[in-house]
Amino acid sequence: MSPDKKPKKHPKGKYAWTVTVGEKGQIVIPKQARDLFDIRPGDSLVLLGDEKRGLAIPPKSTFSALFERLFGDEQ
Repeated sequence: MSPDKKPKKHPKGKYAWTVTVGEKGQIVIPKQARDLFDIRPGDSLVLLGDEKRGLAIPPKSTFSALFERLFGDEQ
């Protein structure tokens, strides 16, 4: 690697990837991201959108755990 091509530092625990949207509107989640966040074939993700802030794609399990706490059986 040449001296002028140093890897850019990012805040610890923060990541960014680029993806390409296909003709059918599909994207491929990069392997590094799938491995890091334990995303497997068949997993469900939630697509959240805010016109000013953009898109977020948290795993469905994030919301399942939250809903279970909020609406779970209180015995």
